[in-house]
Amino acid sequence: MVTRTTVPTQSAQPTRWVVGITGASGAIYGITLCRELLHAGFHLHLVISDAGWRVLKEELGWDASHRTDCLNRAFEQALTEGRMTYHPLNDIGASIASGSFRCEGMVIIPCSMGTLSAIANGASTNLLTRAADVMLKEGRPLLIVPRETPLHAIHLENMLKLARLGVRIIPAMPAFYQGPQTLEDIVSFMVGKVMDNMGIEHNLYKRWGQPNE
Repeated sequence: MVTRTTVPTQSAQPTRWVVGITGASGAIYGITLCRELLHAGFHLHLVISDAGWRVLKEELGWDASHRTDCLNRAFEQALTEGRMTYHPLNDIGASIASGSFRCEGMVIIPCSMGTLSAIANGASTNLLTRAADVMLKEGRPLLIVPRETPLHAIHLENMLKLARLGVRIIPAMPAFYQGPQTLEDIVSFMVGKVMDNMGIEHNLYKRWGQPNE
């Protein structure tokens, strides 16, 4: 099993990242990334779609009727301690809906095809898609982890449209060259690939050519 050794940030003020979790399967990817970012000292702004809460219940057993309690348990009281800000999906007046809000960027993990389509076509119908639209208009990093199979032409066209705008498309396609032994190892690989593209140091998986230690 991979040991978590994410390097904490040295910034005096915690750097902010926005994370969106949607209704695609693979909620554990988003939860694991959030834990790694908090562990590294980043302030996390989290928004979860209604379908995302449904998947959290189905895949991880979360109780969507007690959302704040769920988040505090999952993230070691990060909400209570002020290390995380949770934004309701319909709070279109939240800080992350404005281009004046300063952050490093946004990751949507996992990203449903519905959310991807909305972003690709500029449909800011909720806070999650609005925050993504803000990243595009402000020229900030936007990383999307789509989780769907098989893909049809509309899915692919939407991904191509976003890729041409500079969005990093990181499909949930774990590799196996690192010799995963557990499901956690597979999740760690994908989260590590996302963090690579975020420019954040970590040791979540053994890289190709890296000697055994």
